[in-house]
Amino acid sequence: MDILDLARRNQQKAWKIIEDTKIIPAWESVGARVNLVGSLNTGLLMKHLDIDFLIYTPQFSLSDSFQAIVKLTENKSFMKMKHKNLLDNELWQIDMIHILEGSRYDGYFEKFAERLSAVLTEETKYAILKLKYETPESEKIMGVEYYVAVIRDGIRSYEEFMEWRIQHPVTGVMTWMP
Repeated sequence: MDILDLARRNQQKAWKIIEDTKIIPAWESVGARVNLVGSLNTGLLMKHLDIDFLIYTPQFSLSDSFQAIVKLTENKSFMKMKHKNLLDNELWQIDMIHILEGSRYDGYFEKFAERLSAVLTEETKYAILKLKYETPESEKIMGVEYYVAVIRDGIRSYEEFMEWRIQHPVTGVMTWMP
């Protein structure tokens, strides 16, 4: 299996899903600012078919949020409103995280993605994609765990990574910044 080719194909599929589902226009129609973050944004999407959006508004309005969700439910691509999407018999997870403008995490994840992209080399990108590829489907690992292990701590094999995880348990939001 060519890991880089698989990553490229999955990223192309993700962009098509974003276009087909019209997630961004649905949220923008209620005045939200929508930012793509996560592994698709940084080019590190592998087997865990996950698209992450941050939805920013100056204040939280349940009715506005539901208006955006209603627009999404009208799209036949959405199979469940838990943001699960079945296209080509693949289960894609689309996370839409609502954040208030000016709050603690406003801009944090975008800055993280920008800095991560800036420090990635071809070698570290490949190492991260390979670890993600070797991770069993049943194992739930946050992307940032791979990034810290590979970039900060030089981890390159799945066995080393599993040992690293034991030594570095996650207890909440990881605030490491590249």
